[in-house]
Amino acid sequence: MPRPLGGNESLPPAENTLSAFEWAVTNGCDGVEFDVRFTRDRRAVLCHDPEVGGREISTTDYTDLVRLGLNPACLGDVLESFADSAYLDIELKVGGNEELVIAALRAKPPSRGYVVSSFFPEILLHLNQIDSSVPLGFICERREYLGAWSKLPIMVLIPHYKLVSEKLIDAVHQHGVKLFGWTVNQRRDLLLLAKWGVDGLISDDPRPLSNTFLQRR
Repeated sequence: MPRPLGGNESLPPAENTLSAFEWAVTNGCDGVEFDVRFTRDRRAVLCHDPEVGGREISTTDYTDLVRLGLNPACLGDVLESFADSAYLDIELKVGGNEELVIAALRAKPPSRGYVVSSFFPEILLHLNQIDSSVPLGFICERREYLGAWSKLPIMVLIPHYKLVSEKLIDAVHQHGVKLFGWTVNQRRDLLLLAKWGVDGLISDDPRPLSNTFLQRR
């Protein structure tokens, strides 16, 4: 389930764009991961960084972003285009508007599955309070925070691939939780994590994934 960047021999589309997601799905990926932030007028837009085009997203209205030609895709656009064709990993970069995300998912439920993920436990706990049926994922990059997964109402643990071990995978599975590793770009790492039994692999580029696994089927 790669982070949707890259394409054949051409330059990859920009991340967090509908064209990148289309490219990833076309190139054999089961799903896409993307980042969500909120504008001042509470539009859920796709962007990794807090700023786009020199404008702070949280203090700028969506119409102003459009007027400036920045035109970030919105969560609703992704659901409309990919809810029936891809697994969606919806990463919330910030909290405060969790109910908007849940409302969008209720309006257009992804039929291929999804998870709402975050680095921040407080966001996951708030989502769970609003709707306990929403599948949640805890993203972790540092070993000292990894143990928090067992105390959170999650369905998926999403650690950096260097934190993943066969023992961790077994422990997570014993609790009925899945594990997705990120960001895995090398063939040897993809094969090792797959051998250990990870449930999903997130990559910067679909090509290593498709070259490693689709050709082995």
